[in-house]
Amino acid sequence: MPSDLSDLLHPDLIAVGVTATNKKNLFQHLGAMAAQTLDLDGGEVGTALAEREKLGSTGFGGGVALPHARIAGLPRIVVVIARLIQPIEFNAVDDMPVDIVVAILSPSGAGADHLKALARVSHRLRDRAFVDKLRGAGSRDAIYALLTADDTDAARDAA
Repeated sequence: MPSDLSDLLHPDLIAVGVTATNKKNLFQHLGAMAAQTLDLDGGEVGTALAEREKLGSTGFGGGVALPHARIAGLPRIVVVIARLIQPIEFNAVDDMPVDIVVAILSPSGAGADHLKALARVSHRLRDRAFVDKLRGAGSRDAIYALLTADDTDAARDAA
């Protein structure tokens, strides 16, 4: 299975240089991004992400968080990406603050597809060298290019 995430991405859902002082601010920002691009209620998206976070931290480790929520009326699974200017506390598994956030928004009835998207995204984010490339990417276009490249291509390029 190719590991590029192009089917989940939209360039307008990637932001570099985001300022957020805490999870609540971050989720509001992600909701606003989704509202503008996907014609959703930004407050609803932010609240859904915050409600899911109450069940347990989505701080993935290594400065990365993978918040996710199901959103009524969403036509397909999408990711919203934010690279923060300053890391924020996220109660991550390794207690490190988070500066890269990849939020997965799924339709209410996504079921197994939601879990498959989580698995695909988390697989890419487990690669520390790849995460370092995301940190070093200077623009949303550069982040988009990294996430749409099949990681077998990246592995071949690194060899």
